[in-house]
Amino acid sequence: MPSPLLQVENLSVEFKTDEGALRAVNDVSFSVAAGETLGLAGESGSGKSVTNLALLGLIPSPPGRVVAGRAMFRGEDLLTMKPDRLRQIRGRHIAMIFQDPMTSLNPLMTVADQLTEMTRLHLGHTARQALDHAVMMLERVGIPAAARRVHDYPHQFSGGMRQRVMIAMALSCKPELLIADEPTTALDVTIQAQILELIRELQEQEGTAVILITHDLGVMANSCRRVAVMYAGRIIEEAAVDTLFYKPRHPYTLGLLNSRPKLRSDGASRLEPIPGQPPNVALLPGGCAFQPRCSFAIDRCRTDRPELRPSPEGSRFACHIDVETAPTHLPEAAEVRT
Repeated sequence: MPSPLLQVENLSVEFKTDEGALRAVNDVSFSVAAGETLGLAGESGSGKSVTNLALLGLIPSPPGRVVAGRAMFRGEDLLTMKPDRLRQIRGRHIAMIFQDPMTSLNPLMTVADQLTEMTRLHLGHTARQALDHAVMMLERVGIPAAARRVHDYPHQFSGGMRQRVMIAMALSCKPELLIADEPTTALDVTIQAQILELIRELQEQEGTAVILITHDLGVMANSCRRVAVMYAGRIIEEAAVDTLFYKPRHPYTLGLLNSRPKLRSDGASRLEPIPGQPPNVALLPGGCAFQPRCSFAIDRCRTDRPELRPSPEGSRFACHIDVETAPTHLPEAAEVRT
């Protein structure tokens, strides 16, 4: 395995609330190598976005704070880095595509001002070079009449167009690590394919590493080398993408794979939802956080929290049982890759 570009170890993030300290991210560890795409999967509220915001120093404090862990990037710890140094890295070496472009773009600045500000700062572009580069990036992400529209304000773009502007901004400086938080949200399937192809081109040309946060299992299956599944602030399974889709080891992973719509022979759509609701991380049950929703739960699951352990395939999973004992589920889960 190549040496990691980013090595995250035992990251924990808390938020102060009226109910007490809320542990949104709990002892999370993972790594990403140059040129690799790591997928982060899980329901809303599982800690995926908070994990990555913490790496860039973007957790609002108060109420949030990093309480433990380290994140080594090119020999430097992002979590203890001085603000001035972190600003030098953000945008240039590590970039992020945010999930909500409406709140991430400055409504008082034109798209040109926002795109050129970054390349003039990080790449040393002149005003003319920066504007030409901004137009080129808008064209690459599929915005028509880019030379004219670059002077528009964010509110003059549709939701999908704003998302493309965010992607253009993230890719402008050819970062070493791209954190993509639902990058194809609100985009039609044709533009989705163009954006994912653009990210793949960047990886091939520049060796860019990508952390891809997405609810789209099809996108994850076809874009990622490895996938980490999060639940209630913890990674509960991590595996190579083929292993995860064809041989999931954790009941929650199996539930995610089987909860996608499936067409029956009569043309009707059938859903297999995961029962129950995601837990309140301030009031987690004893033992395994997933056990109240798990059909495989045993008595030990209610008292002992499982730690990550290896599988014969080289994956890691945090469960006292192994869904390999229920092979009838596996063919349905694997169908998402077709």
